[in-house]
Amino acid sequence: MKKCYVGFDTSNYTTSAAVCDGDGRIVANLKIPLPVKQGQRGLRQSDAVFEHVRNLPPLMEKLSKALEGYDPVAVGVSVRPRDAEGSYMPCFLSGKSAAYAFAAARNIPVCELSHQNGHIMAALYSAGKTQLLGCERFIAFHVSGGTTEALLVTPKENGFSVELVGNTADINGGQAIDRVGVAMGLDFPCGAALERLAAEYEGSILKRAVCVRDGICSLSGVENIAMKLYGETGDKRAVAAFVFDFLGRTLEKMCVDIMAKYGELPVIFAGGVMSNGLMRDRLSKCCEAYFSEPQFSADNAAGIALLCRERMKTED
Repeated sequence: MKKCYVGFDTSNYTTSAAVCDGDGRIVANLKIPLPVKQGQRGLRQSDAVFEHVRNLPPLMEKLSKALEGYDPVAVGVSVRPRDAEGSYMPCFLSGKSAAYAFAAARNIPVCELSHQNGHIMAALYSAGKTQLLGCERFIAFHVSGGTTEALLVTPKENGFSVELVGNTADINGGQAIDRVGVAMGLDFPCGAALERLAAEYEGSILKRAVCVRDGICSLSGVENIAMKLYGETGDKRAVAAFVFDFLGRTLEKMCVDIMAKYGELPVIFAGGVMSNGLMRDRLSKCCEAYFSEPQFSADNAAGIALLCRERMKTED
């Protein structure tokens, strides 16, 4: 049997498990989304925990099939949103319980990791840039419904450490997308549907000045401007194009600010929002940018399995 590493992640919107082999290849990337009722813009933590508990049995069945021919030697699990003091969300307790039960049944160790670091590692893997773990440092953006942060990443022997160097002063990028999308009648999460609408737009995109200072952005005005535009025109395509143009220019300005301070380092973009192709085109022109494929941008446990392997390599 070939050895492997298993990862679990229970974010606020996806129940995930993944398997990487001894050579660091992802051989299973399993996900079950949490249901959100039409018209709602998210889930309460108590509802997320309940839905994870419902999702875990069928996910474990899929994982069992994926493990045929493999021998798990360690389990990684995201137990907190970020590697920061006080970082906590109840939904990660679901995955932690599953991981420890899985490990106890096999008498193998558990590596506790952060959801954010999992995103960064998954993006490095998907972009084919795991060699950045051998460089002095690089920049990582984590942009999702719950996070809009820029991080200075310093590789370590068993993974990496991160320092916050940019973030939002109010709402997150994914929140802006979902609030506008739901207000226009789209199903949550709205990113993919809003991107399709934006790609169909052929007119002039409404321009408004972005608000970024020293790597800190403000996105609270996006929803108001977008809803005003929708009220005046009724054009969902124009609104979608505006939202992604504004977010793209915001991230671009954050990149410029951060590189002015830390140098022109490679930049990896992670998180569900960064699966957007329209913003990728813009950001690729302003820095040495790398992006993961959508299945590794959105919430997943692949990065957790990979980080578990990195951690265990130093303990062998």
